[in-house]
Formats: sequence, structure tokens, C-alpha cells
Amino acid sequence: MADDIIIGDDPVTTESGSIRLGRTAAKAQRRQALLAAAASRFAERGFNGVSIEDLGAAVGMSGPAVYRHFESKQALLAALLIDVSRELLSGGTDVVARAPDGELALRALVEFHVRFALSNPDVIRVQDRDLDSLSEEDRRAVRTLQRRYVELWVAILQRMQPTTDAAALRIRAHAAFGLMNSTPYSGDQLPQNDLRDILERMAIAALC
Repeated sequence: MADDIIIGDDPVTTESGSIRLGRTAAKAQRRQALLAAAASRFAERGFNGVSIEDLGAAVGMSGPAVYRHFESKQALLAALLIDVSRELLSGGTDVVARAPDGELALRALVEFHVRFALSNPDVIRVQDRDLDSLSEEDRRAVRTLQRRYVELWVAILQRMQPTTDAAALRIRAHAAFGLMNSTPYSGDQLPQNDLRDILERMAIAALC
């Protein structure tokens, strides 16, 4: 029956249902491949130095085929930066929710962000260089998500240092981000375990 629906891991009951889910999964995978290609190429050449044809070729499709997934190169950039900003906010919120106290929450946040920075140096470089290439609406969306992420850190710092002005704590948080987000410029000079240890210790020192 055409109305049969697959839920979770239930077996496929119709051929049409199987085809629809297969196409959905393939489209999602292709979207992620395009985002990864965009991060790499934008980091290497800058947003204006990369064409739709370049991005399509990177994942084995024609340039025009990219428009099946993103309406424009700018939309692809927006998806890249908005997705990663949501990922940071969601992951940071989960870390804080699992920590039993402020000090452990702060250390867990630092570890979480350092892992992100070591895994996503291209995205950090794109954010630093190409944020202004977004539309005003998309730039505002990225900034809003990132402000919420910063305030997550500030709230933890306030629990640990209740007499310190929030503005000062916010400056400390931004300083720590600067340290942790230095991976695109220093990440290949040491083994990752050594670099992670250095970044975590320096970030904690900047925050406390």
C-alpha cells in the first residue's frame, strides 16, 4: 500500500516507501558532503574564490545540481555557519545539564569546545573571514546563536564567581574562545593530544 510508513527501524513494507527513504538518506548525505566541501574550499580560497562548479565537482556532481540542495552559494555558507552554531549551543547545553557543579561544568565546556576547535579548523577560518558574506538575516541568526552560547559560559562563570561583573566574565569567555579557536593557525605544529592539553589549560587559566 502506498500509505505504509516506515518508523524507526521497522522493516520496509512497500517498495515505494523504501525508495522514498533511500532518496531522503542519499539527499542528506549529499548535503553533508557539500557542507564539508564548502568548509574546505572556503577556508582555502575564501568565499569569493570558490564557484558553484567547484563545489559540485568536489562531491562528484555538476554545478547546477548543487541547486537541488542549496538555492545559492550564499545559502550554502549560511547553512554551514548556522548548523555549526546550533551544534555548539546544543552540545554546550547538554554538557552543562550533565555536570553536577559549576567547576565541573566549566571544565566540561572547555573540553567540549577544544574538541570542536580541533575537529573544525576550516569552519573556524570560514567564520573569521567570510561571515560578512552572509545576508543580514543569516548573519543575525549566526550571531544570535553564538551570543546564546557565550551566555551559557557566562552563566557558569557567574555561579563560580558571583561577585564578578558579568561584563568582565563575558570578556574572559571571549578571550578563552580566542585561545581555543586558534587551531587553524597553530593546529599542525604539535600532536593533537599535546595541543588539546595546552589549549585546555590555557582556557581554564583565562577563565578562572
